[in-house]
Amino acid sequence: MPTDTYYTFCDTEKICYLCHTMSQTIHEILQRYWGYDTFRPLQEEIIHSVLAGRDTLALMPTGGGKSITYQVPGMYLDGTCIVVTPLIALMKDQVDTLRALDIKAAYLHSGMSRREMLVALENCILGKYKFLYVSPERLSTELFLDKIRDLQVSLLVVDEAHCISQWGYDFRPNYLRIADLRSQLPDVPVLAVTATATPEVTRDIQEKLLFREENVFRKSFHRTNLRYVVRHNEDKMQQLIYILSRVPGSAIVYVRSRKRTKEVAEDLRRAGVSALFYHAGIDSEEKNERQQQWKEGRARVMVATNAFGMGIDKADVRLVVHMDLPSSPEEYYQEAGRAGRDGKTAYAVMLYSTTDKAKLHKRVTDMFPEREFIIRIYEALCNYLQIAEGFGLDTRRDFDLNLFCQTFKFPTLPTFHALKILEQSGYIEYIEEPDSQSRIMVTVQRDELYRLHVGDSKVDEALQCLLRSYTGLFADYVYIRESILERRTGLSQEEIYEALIFLSKQHIVHYIPQKRMPMICFTRSREQLRYVEIPRSVYEVRKEKFAYRIERTLQYATVDNACRVRLLLDYFGENTSCDCGACDYCLQKKDEGLSPMRFDKITASVRELLTQSPCTLQELVARLPYPEAQVLQTLRYLTDERYITLTAGTYTLKK
Repeated sequence: MPTDTYYTFCDTEKICYLCHTMSQTIHEILQRYWGYDTFRPLQEEIIHSVLAGRDTLALMPTGGGKSITYQVPGMYLDGTCIVVTPLIALMKDQVDTLRALDIKAAYLHSGMSRREMLVALENCILGKYKFLYVSPERLSTELFLDKIRDLQVSLLVVDEAHCISQWGYDFRPNYLRIADLRSQLPDVPVLAVTATATPEVTRDIQEKLLFREENVFRKSFHRTNLRYVVRHNEDKMQQLIYILSRVPGSAIVYVRSRKRTKEVAEDLRRAGVSALFYHAGIDSEEKNERQQQWKEGRARVMVATNAFGMGIDKADVRLVVHMDLPSSPEEYYQEAGRAGRDGKTAYAVMLYSTTDKAKLHKRVTDMFPEREFIIRIYEALCNYLQIAEGFGLDTRRDFDLNLFCQTFKFPTLPTFHALKILEQSGYIEYIEEPDSQSRIMVTVQRDELYRLHVGDSKVDEALQCLLRSYTGLFADYVYIRESILERRTGLSQEEIYEALIFLSKQHIVHYIPQKRMPMICFTRSREQLRYVEIPRSVYEVRKEKFAYRIERTLQYATVDNACRVRLLLDYFGENTSCDCGACDYCLQKKDEGLSPMRFDKITASVRELLTQSPCTLQELVARLPYPEAQVLQTLRYLTDERYITLTAGTYTLKK
């Protein structure tokens, strides 16, 4: 592996002067738009490398400020910065954040109409946007490739760059098209950024992106303010409530299913803890409201699937708890890293029970169903959406996964992952979260609009309110909320909707109503089944890597004789000879007493024995393979906390 490189500008006095001038300028940009006086560690070095025209790979942990490394040079350079990113929700958050800073930004993804994408690209060509976020699926479309020739591109950014590597935990074949894009932008440097990459992935990213030379900037994955803890307990809910009682402040609790988010949040509220739940299936407005409540501290805990966290800017999260184990160290590191972004002490706690190992191994078979099953799903999907052989390219259809599974009697989870494998193989794109908020654009000239007399008072009132409430309607699509127009006009929601539909039919505006239904986009025409191919890189290679990551996650959760931080750093190829001194293992070593993991194991054994029958102290000490002093210490705690009761010399499990 090559050593990390840092570009040196100051070869002559003249270059040194230019370097000083550039530094002043990028600091002015940082202060003007983001309000910071100084860059975080490594940010400025990465920016200088990019501005020197060098292909650059930046490895920075979650919360390390990756976006600044391309947004500042994007503002400094002339032209539009193109950012390739895989998540629609993330690109929307980024664009909303930039617009709030008065920075012009737009995005392209498969959930948009051709007309919307055309308007966005034309505005970029006219120089109206500094940033254009693009999903990888859009890179090879005829529209994008046609317009890119006329676009002045300042910088090409690859966000979540591990997606381009088949060794990465989230490989996306469409990312490989970025290399083709580079041939059209020969003089434009590439900045690849990611929070998690093993040495193997680091090499692969640079190779796949056609780096002219190896150039890696790496910030240590060690977050010194983060305390890693694993607790073994069969009653995770009870353990969670106890942890929340000991660690004050805002918290995120991660679970694996949408149903569990609601159940855990309700259990917490019954225990007196203010909690909300969040998952991808919640209405867009409701999501925003819940995020805001949590960010403002009106709710202490957010119980969520991994759909929550990307783009959520909350620095004072004190605790992240994983009720269910993640599928890889990368996922765990990213999600745990959402705690303590303000640099103050925070805790990342993983709860482990004896059933977790079997659950994790089952994920392998769920995520990689048999090839025959995947082919059956493809055939059923095409029939269900009425796509004939040889047709369907670029066709988009609303898609209800549950209804599809009910119709064909397919199991839901393997079907979902079969669709994802078909997506990886290049046949479809499954958009779970469409761009659901309503948007509108005025399609006539301003003077023409003011001369119009619609002849319907309600329609006229809705139009006038629209023009008063939103700016930029003549140049681009603008997100709107019908509820605002409803409140300001006194018209009903149905009347507002009918008015906007009428104006759209009259070609006065182009109105795209809110959409909640997921979509299937066909990225190639329907194939005959004998020609449907699932590449080995998409199936066997990814399955093998996934199983390996499962084992490394289990190792982290079950090993009781190693520093947690060293286990994570070793996985990411960062060698260190020192323990962190702050995780549960290190603290136990300092105390040389009862470690949290040993306490959890004794507790589990005590519960198992008392479930069978009450026991005396002598019976417990005799039957438990642990030092008597540690057993006594555990029993005292369990009795004090009333998890067990002691009556007439006999211990009983409290019901």
